[in-house]
Amino acid sequence: MSEFRGIYALWRRELKRFIRDRTRLVSSVITPILWLVIFGTGLGFSLEFTGFDYTQFLLPGIIAQTLLFTSIFLGISVIWDRQFGFMKEIMVSPISRASIFAGKMLGVGTAAIIQGGIVILLGVIIGVPLTLQAVTLVLPLMIIITVGLTCIGLVIASLMSSLESFGTIVTFVNLPMFFLSGALFPVTNLPSWMRWAFYINPLTYGVDALRGVMISGWPTIVPMQYNILIICAFDVVMIVLGTYLFSRRQ
Repeated sequence: MSEFRGIYALWRRELKRFIRDRTRLVSSVITPILWLVIFGTGLGFSLEFTGFDYTQFLLPGIIAQTLLFTSIFLGISVIWDRQFGFMKEIMVSPISRASIFAGKMLGVGTAAIIQGGIVILLGVIIGVPLTLQAVTLVLPLMIIITVGLTCIGLVIASLMSSLESFGTIVTFVNLPMFFLSGALFPVTNLPSWMRWAFYINPLTYGVDALRGVMISGWPTIVPMQYNILIICAFDVVMIVLGTYLFSRRQ
């Protein structure tokens, strides 16, 4: 029971920290609007997708971007806790390090999913056609996408000793994962020699899965069940790696 209480306490702490950060909450609304309006309206006139509106195409990509940036960046809480001595306190508490990692992962992941939900709501407000069934299917997809991404942030934070080094590595990881995921343009439109970079990116399959459920008739690059299988396999690998490195480095 103490393990579950510890996980819950850490989850709640991470979530309260996120909710109290008003600047981040405001930016979580403004940033997706800028992407959807500027790219959706601007590039929508110059890019043609037969039978699909570009803003409709872009929304799943912006959801994935939000999950990616939030999940990985909030891993910085590990460094904050280490610098302010909180990490040392919980490390001597009667819960395992795996449970500490789980609490952190769930707290950060929940914050990312909340931001993803805000993006969906913004999409509906600006007129992107979404059915209730699509929204219902998007939620579990966001959960499984967020798990692996959150672990990436926690792994980086476990290996870094300063906020500056964390920020540098996160930028190095975030931007290639985002731009090489097909979030802004279809992977199938790329030359074959470039596609390998997209196919080895786990976020590609998250974006593809989101489009598959949010855009009726969208031809996914791989069957939906393969998208989900690849994402779940990535999650398992990152949970194992993250738990191991977190336990050793802390």
